[in-house]
Amino acid sequence: MLLTRIKGPRDLDRLSQEELNQLAAEIRSFLVDAVSKTGGHLGPNLGVVELTIALHRVFESPKDKVLFDTGHQAYVHKLLTGRQDFSDLRSKGGLSGYPSRAESEHDVIENSHASTVLGWADGFAKANEVLGREDHHVAAVIGDGALTGGMAWEALNNIAAAKDRPLVIVVNDNERSYGPTIGGLANHLATLRTTDGYERFLARGKDLLERTPVVGKPLYETLHGAKKGLKDFIAPQGMFEDLGLKYIGPIDGHDIEALESALTRAKRFSGPVIVHCLTQKGRGYTPALEHEADRFHAVGVIHPDTGLPVKTAAASWTSVFADEMVELGHEREDIVGITAAMLHPVGLHKFAEAFPNRIYDVGIAEQHGATSAAGLASGGVHPVFAVYATFLNRAFDQVLMDVALHKCGVTFVLDRAGITGDDGASHNGMWDMSILQVVPGLRLAAPRDAEQLRAQLREAVEVKDAPTVVRYSKGVVGPAVPAVGRIGGMDVLRAPGAEVTRPDVLLVSVGALAPMCLEIADLLDKQGISTTVVDPRWVKPVDEAMAPLAERHRVVVTVEDNGRTGGVGAAVAQALRDAGVDVPLRDFGIPQRFLDHALRKEIMAEIGLTAPDIARQVTGLVAKLDGRFENEPAATVD
Repeated sequence: MLLTRIKGPRDLDRLSQEELNQLAAEIRSFLVDAVSKTGGHLGPNLGVVELTIALHRVFESPKDKVLFDTGHQAYVHKLLTGRQDFSDLRSKGGLSGYPSRAESEHDVIENSHASTVLGWADGFAKANEVLGREDHHVAAVIGDGALTGGMAWEALNNIAAAKDRPLVIVVNDNERSYGPTIGGLANHLATLRTTDGYERFLARGKDLLERTPVVGKPLYETLHGAKKGLKDFIAPQGMFEDLGLKYIGPIDGHDIEALESALTRAKRFSGPVIVHCLTQKGRGYTPALEHEADRFHAVGVIHPDTGLPVKTAAASWTSVFADEMVELGHEREDIVGITAAMLHPVGLHKFAEAFPNRIYDVGIAEQHGATSAAGLASGGVHPVFAVYATFLNRAFDQVLMDVALHKCGVTFVLDRAGITGDDGASHNGMWDMSILQVVPGLRLAAPRDAEQLRAQLREAVEVKDAPTVVRYSKGVVGPAVPAVGRIGGMDVLRAPGAEVTRPDVLLVSVGALAPMCLEIADLLDKQGISTTVVDPRWVKPVDEAMAPLAERHRVVVTVEDNGRTGGVGAAVAQALRDAGVDVPLRDFGIPQRFLDHALRKEIMAEIGLTAPDIARQVTGLVAKLDGRFENEPAATVD
């Protein structure tokens, strides 16, 4: 096989065009076989095989910076830079599903949030200019979907301002982000895809006019002088050139020879150039091409021949939300849905099918989505903006200044909250409950099971004068966790016997960690430690009943799948201090560091967020308290 002989990009130089095409076929076969075993981003990588080969033939990585936005289209890049063991892809100790600096000097940026690559490229190009590195080049690959993000256009505005600073922008145009790309830019690119090249038109016109007596030549010269206007009429790439960006394309993104020719010309140019490449997401794999929703953008473990899942998926948090949204849509005509280019991943596809005139896909533009939601709410409807928890980070200012400041009734539904695992550091939803704690008036719910998700979503959309947030985990929703009582707005999940006058531990369980918290209580009970377990349901603001309840216990423990800094534990501690309740408090959550990719349960074990680990530490804490009461004075327990 040719692929096994490729140890680095320069091994591509000695291959003939026939061998390069053979290599492309081998790579596609490898990807289908490997990713079907592990799961991962299959469709995007099948679409960039020839493009990645051409990039590494023309540019000299790592001296030249070859950058990918987003990193989910970098599997082929990994293969061509010597990483061909995909057996543990996205698993602990295996290859990351995105570029990783720890893996290779060829991985420059670990960007798995879209629309950022042009900002990076602008910075690298400026650094080359400052340091006089004229033999260094920058090539940034950005999907057409990522061009719907405002950051991309902010970068383009700056890139175009320096007409003599070399930088190659490769637009990987497959008409899709997750699903089909929508919006004005998508329509413009579609026009470019379907328009014959104006150069051929001009050539034919010149030949005809020059053979026309008397008026032919002057007329041609007049038209040629107006070439820019004629070009816009024939092939309207003028949008890019109006910005000051040289445009090459559209190029067949599966023709290696054509790609190399275009990229070589772009590399030689002394300023910024856009190379517009037309590719096919899922190319070469029939099940992907026939999957209209997202062309196998991301798959679990599948049968390689059929593309069907190996295991039948159980009900997920996302599917529960999807069904409840449809129910709400039938009951209330004022409810609308918003997605940022992720209609299916966040579960709004069913709502879109039922109410096609009440769904808005804003593209990869979370900031715009949040502000547009504020406008919708102010206009008299109730928007539900469903987005991955990690991606809401990008719209914090809009949540704060547009939605909350204006007291807009907008519900944000955060999918993939907490530790997600296999997608790595950028996709763990471990920031939301910390970031959102500072937003005045915002209410935040963390449902523990499917029943609570349905109930709290309904409670959220009833709020008309403030933003509400409902956040839940990735994957399968667990069994129902019934309440045995209620104190204030909090559900009591476990209470000690009536004979216990002052329980040892008040355990505050946040969201989907309720089953683990009940397990902790069982382990503490075996140590003779009495425990009350409560689910606040709404973790922001802290329930008024929390402080008096905490005062009736010897110690308070919070458990959350969010960063410890500024999270629910910190909010509870502040509420207790404000109420003058002086009891020891211990918060358990995610440490404030970027976590490597692994299974969720592996990461939880690594950071000590498991029932045995927490029970052991709480037992030690209670033992210290017992020692303090028996042998005064004792060390202060934080």
